[in-house]
Amino acid sequence: MTTPDPWPAPHAVDPVEATVSLPGSKSLTNRALILAALADGPSVVRRALRSRDTELMAAALSSLGAEIDTTGDDWAVTPHAFEGDATVDCGLAGTVMRFVPPVAGLSRGRVDFDGDEHMRNRPVGEVLGALRGLGVDVSEGDRIPFRISGRGAVRGGTVVVDASSSSQFISALLLAGARYDEGVDVRHDGKPVPSLPHIDMTVAMLRSHGVQVDDADANRWAVAPGPIRAVDHVIEPDLSNAAPFLALAAVAGGSVTVRDWPEATTQAGDALRGILTQMGSEVALTSAGLTVTGSGTVHGVDLDLHDVGELTPAVAALCALADSPSHLRGIAHIRGHETDRLAALAAELGNLGADVTEHPDGLSIRPAPLHGGVFRTYADHRMAHAGVILGAAVEGVLVENVATTSKTFPDFATFWAGLLPAGVGRS
Repeated sequence: MTTPDPWPAPHAVDPVEATVSLPGSKSLTNRALILAALADGPSVVRRALRSRDTELMAAALSSLGAEIDTTGDDWAVTPHAFEGDATVDCGLAGTVMRFVPPVAGLSRGRVDFDGDEHMRNRPVGEVLGALRGLGVDVSEGDRIPFRISGRGAVRGGTVVVDASSSSQFISALLLAGARYDEGVDVRHDGKPVPSLPHIDMTVAMLRSHGVQVDDADANRWAVAPGPIRAVDHVIEPDLSNAAPFLALAAVAGGSVTVRDWPEATTQAGDALRGILTQMGSEVALTSAGLTVTGSGTVHGVDLDLHDVGELTPAVAALCALADSPSHLRGIAHIRGHETDRLAALAAELGNLGADVTEHPDGLSIRPAPLHGGVFRTYADHRMAHAGVILGAAVEGVLVENVATTSKTFPDFATFWAGLLPAGVGRS
């Protein structure tokens, strides 16, 4: 069935009771694919997320020479020598644009990178500059399109980067670093690195492959040269994708349970437990999963989201529905995500009647009556999440390009609408 655009978001008129199983984590899937393609033997990425971003990653690594079978739920990866010229479509996937170039440096051939139009605005210059410093032949410029001319090996060594706009700059260099002749010693020089849990995720996955990583000193990560052991990975559910579902319980009342929530994880989405508790919901982690029980009343918060910036759109939507003022800060770096998320949130929340002040590094949101209207997403899946949360609480919200959620959650709109009980109507 064709999804209309803009899409009339379902509006909740009764409390919800739902249990959901989420697709796998994009961040874990794409890191696992990189390491599998660089490993010393075949391996399997189990319960891999099948989405635009992960399929772009699989296609990118396949173009370099890896053999990746994505026909089933478990993706088999067989490494091969990276020989010959290749073209990489980054789409709008930051992990492809930033993680694949350090791998392409190990190829023997010219590798051309391009992507969606908006990708030309997303920063990658720190990665390209670092690669040049490590001995990789990279064409001039600091945005896509660009070309890497591989020589079959990378010298490696010490490099200094400013990762204050994205932790992916660090992860990109670490993931391939063990295959460099001298390994890689990455030093950060700049404002605090955002989204540190994602670097912790990278380090943990490298160690699971037998790679030696020294992260004892602040702002320094050193990967020793050596083999990357082939390891099968079971991908956790994408906890950041849980945000709209758990928020649904908060705004509509009732309970939503997300199955298979891990007891321990490096995913940023795990912070939802504390955030939703502060906003007035009851949160419980049991063998059944993570359950959020809400009353339909949401309280304002003052939060530093620096380490979990990807949660900002969903949290901002909740703040627009809260009964007291909120301030979200420490998130200047999300201006460089799929879109300038701070500007986009200020504009779209404001268009629905919210009282929002945009700051250089955050948003202040005060209680105000909201109304229906079109909520634009800017081809950003997290903006679409914010739109459907608002639609659950406000009649008449129309989410533009809800299909952009396929980046991390295929057929999200159908899944979301299917959650709602008979007492919940469409706007």
